[in-house]
Amino acid sequence: MTYEQHADQGNDLVYDVIIAGAGPVGLFLASELRLAKLSVLVLERSEDPHSPLKRLPFGMRGLWGPSIEAFYRRGLLERIAQQRRDDDKGPGQPAPGAITSSSRLRGPAGHFAGIQFDYSNIDSSRWTYRLPGPADTQFGSEMEHLERVLAAHALSMGVEIQRGHGVEGFESSNDEVLVRAGDQRFRARWLVGCDGARSTVRKQAGFEFVGTEPEFTGYSVQVEMADPSVLPLGRHYTEVGMYTQWQPGVFGIADFDGGAFHRTQPLTREHVQAVLRRVSCTDVTVEALHIASTWTDRSYQATTYRKGRVLLAGDAAHIHSPLGGQGLNLGLGDAMNLGWKLAAAVRGDAPDGLLDSYTAERHPVGARILEWTRAQVALMRPNRQSRALQAVVRDLIDTRDGATYFAERVWGVSLRYDLGEEHPLVGRSCPDFELEDGTRVGSRLRDGHGLLLDFGRQAPLQALDGLWGDHVRYVARDAKDRLGLSAVLVRPDGFVAWASDTTPHAEDVRRAAARWFGRS
Repeated sequence: MTYEQHADQGNDLVYDVIIAGAGPVGLFLASELRLAKLSVLVLERSEDPHSPLKRLPFGMRGLWGPSIEAFYRRGLLERIAQQRRDDDKGPGQPAPGAITSSSRLRGPAGHFAGIQFDYSNIDSSRWTYRLPGPADTQFGSEMEHLERVLAAHALSMGVEIQRGHGVEGFESSNDEVLVRAGDQRFRARWLVGCDGARSTVRKQAGFEFVGTEPEFTGYSVQVEMADPSVLPLGRHYTEVGMYTQWQPGVFGIADFDGGAFHRTQPLTREHVQAVLRRVSCTDVTVEALHIASTWTDRSYQATTYRKGRVLLAGDAAHIHSPLGGQGLNLGLGDAMNLGWKLAAAVRGDAPDGLLDSYTAERHPVGARILEWTRAQVALMRPNRQSRALQAVVRDLIDTRDGATYFAERVWGVSLRYDLGEEHPLVGRSCPDFELEDGTRVGSRLRDGHGLLLDFGRQAPLQALDGLWGDHVRYVARDAKDRLGLSAVLVRPDGFVAWASDTTPHAEDVRRAAARWFGRS
């Protein structure tokens, strides 16, 4: 029963879902739930969503394949990409937010521990089930801009957002969760923690959180130096760590101290100067400190993303260093995967195990990202062994095979869920087929329903039309390039649940759809 049905019957106010945290993950998840007409309350501890760390120079985040596809499939891509469209990023490079096909770009395409790979070395022809289209791009967005767009979208869909009211505690039963936020109490059928690395929801629910301790304290600082020319721009390794100066006075620093100074003392000008001197091995003078924050490479992950009626997503479920820019994309993928499954659970028509498939699918993805960031730390260590490994990786990444492999990992091209099906497309993101009527598959997913694509318009599949009600749309259209496929069943998150290269059997589709949509 949804909130609207509760209200019609005169019951006390009970939200379908309460989300702790109004960052990108929480806001995007809230909108996903509203596609199913659920009542959603987002509680955010901070009263003011603005922060210098969410804006340039430190607030830029790279958005990669699965995130861009998710925004495109929900009609958000253009709004997010509006930021700074006309700014010039240099020869051949898009402005932050500019939508440019990856195949037309040149220059650095990403990096691994600071070792860059180039667009010109990437062989995208190996990616059999990818098609050019609006989501065939990578671009950057400031966190503040991204959150603003997602908040406006959530509000327009009817999500309730209360800022200055962070989740402080809760009690969970078999039927609902009673949430405490300051002097207020809220009831919900489900609670989702999207409240960051120090998640109150995760801690109070007793989720097991396991991983590895940090090797360094990372600093993001903006300073004024007495002589800016003393330290060159770019990335530099020293005997005790690493520093990168992106533009004069804007630094990223890794001090291999075991994470000793992360949130342990005020970030004063004197302290930042001492760290910069130690890591750069140069007697620099910092005259003024404008922005400073710390972070570490501590890597931890919840052993499960669900305990009863409490779930985790984003940094609440997994933390790691920001190396490679994977954290935001990982969290957005959690939200896209969880939204339609939790909605089905609330409606009461979810097939057995659907909600548990959230952990089954997303936990391995998170674990793989944590290993990816740990491997980068291993290359950054200030010792001769790591320098030797760097040389090997540098040679490898400069080859066509190497650059293609790293692009697959960084961009999310290699992402595939194990759905127990043999077809190589199953478990992967659905290609953005252009149909004969001019529409694309991505645009047909905006309402959050699944799709049964019948390229051959087979009579047995036409008989299935309407079998799953509003949960699956039957689309009998040929495609401009069907990639040798005859029919594809697409989940609401845009991932393929079943596919066939030959004349499909209706019973195969029926079984696959029943597994995901609960109808026989």
